[in-house]
Amino acid sequence: MENVINAKLAINHSALLRQRILNANKILILGDNAGEIVFDKLFIETIMHSDVTYAVKDGPILNDVTLNDAEQTGMLDVADVISNGFDAPSTVLKCCSKEFMNIYQSADLIISKGQGNFEGLMNENDPRIFFLLMAKCDTIGNLLNVSKGSFVVYNQFFNAN
Repeated sequence: MENVINAKLAINHSALLRQRILNANKILILGDNAGEIVFDKLFIETIMHSDVTYAVKDGPILNDVTLNDAEQTGMLDVADVISNGFDAPSTVLKCCSKEFMNIYQSADLIISKGQGNFEGLMNENDPRIFFLLMAKCDTIGNLLNVSKGSFVVYNQFFNAN
């Protein structure tokens, strides 16, 4: 954990993310790993935003976060929690529930956690999405122009002209 806390971000769009959090009316966070939900809850408590929805997977898949994890960690005390309606290690919009899609479409800011969610959403070309992930393989590292194992806070429109 200490290595992660002290790691330098290979792509660091966190200042823009902070600004977008302050200006957002509705924030959607796409959860990733079950073990990270404790830190996600702390993050939500820290940003003190009044309208945060936290999305989980519809069922247990690998180590992805589910509604049961959200209930056990008290996530429901700090955010609205919704299933994305799909039980895969990614968010694939065409497979998500109508309820999830309504929230997705109405969000001003989408924080997508993990490489799996990045893989499902990287071609959406949506300026609302910030990807928070570690590049776990050379393919994603090459795509982001970072080394395997690098941490990023990335919005694909940040440096767009």
